[in-house]
Amino acid sequence: MVYCRGIRGATTVKKNTEEEICRATRELLEHLVSENELQLEDIASALFTLTEDLDACFPAKAAREIGWTEVPLMCAREIPVPESLGMCIRVLLHVNSTRSNAEMRHVYLHEAIRLRPSYGLHK
Repeated sequence: MVYCRGIRGATTVKKNTEEEICRATRELLEHLVSENELQLEDIASALFTLTEDLDACFPAKAAREIGWTEVPLMCAREIPVPESLGMCIRVLLHVNSTRSNAEMRHVYLHEAIRLRPSYGLHK
């Protein structure tokens, strides 16, 4: 049976530039796809959020650049909680899968590893 599952991921950038946001987003999405052995047609949608210090471009632009042209994408502003991690891009992928929730591999890169150390990829 196929279920809709959520997969979380986050990364950080050092600069608020279109190039940095797109590079980091591509890296994050590529790791999520690889770690979860996803095919593009498995991805039902993606919701991106950015912290308030990032506004140089939409992360969805990077997703489109790597071929996610038919995947519904949405970008939003992260809630500005005091003392929270800045320069951060987060994503929630909705995927169709026969795997259980426990089998989904969440990915946190760079400084975002601090958010979920057990899911961090130290590459």
